[in-house]
Amino acid sequence: MADRNVIEKIVVMAIAICATPIHELGHFMMSFNGGGGNILNNKIETLINNLKLRNIDAYYFEDIQQVSKELLEVIPQDCTIGIGNSQTLINMNISRMLADKGNIVYDKTLANTEAEITDLKKKSLLADWYLTGTNAISLEGHLVNIDHSGNRVAAMIYGPENVVVVIGTNKIVDTLEDAINRARNIAAPANAKRAGLNPPCRAAGKCMDCRSTERACNNLVVIEGQNNKDRMRVFIINDCLGY
Repeated sequence: MADRNVIEKIVVMAIAICATPIHELGHFMMSFNGGGGNILNNKIETLINNLKLRNIDAYYFEDIQQVSKELLEVIPQDCTIGIGNSQTLINMNISRMLADKGNIVYDKTLANTEAEITDLKKKSLLADWYLTGTNAISLEGHLVNIDHSGNRVAAMIYGPENVVVVIGTNKIVDTLEDAINRARNIAAPANAKRAGLNPPCRAAGKCMDCRSTERACNNLVVIEGQNNKDRMRVFIINDCLGY
């Protein structure tokens, strides 16, 4: 027979999870006394250690406000900044904050025309700093992304001297296979819908390995590590953020 106290804790935890909004589950799991927080803490510690083995620095933050403050403090005012399209960064309003600080920000989501979008994409490749999200990250330290045009993954790989990848804990999965699966079947269909594209995955809710002219996943990139130890940082936020 299972210990009565253990059963009671499981029941209480299950009830609390059902009553918790999905965007607050990360905070709940970190603070719950029944051990869920320890599991998430251990995963984040494992991820941070594995990223460091790949020459990628990683840091943990409780919320997006802490990350916004950190970015405003560490990025010098005279630096140019490229922005990779990210719902997390949009929700942070970090482009506007940095522009108000005095930085030159290249963010295609603020463009008014297709020509301006193309211009901002190109300028981002040579910016001093590049801020973006990621579609998935494995506990082993692989960053997996699927891009439509490829400008985001291109800047993550080469160009800007400083890259900051901002992620919620919902992007963390166990293995490289899981990360690719998440990018294909969760992030790609959601991003196709956001972009106004209509490939088969949008209706199916999963990758259909299509050849549609509106295919959103033209570039699948796995970042295994960095040659320059000080170039890339991953900021992990204790929240469910983005796709």
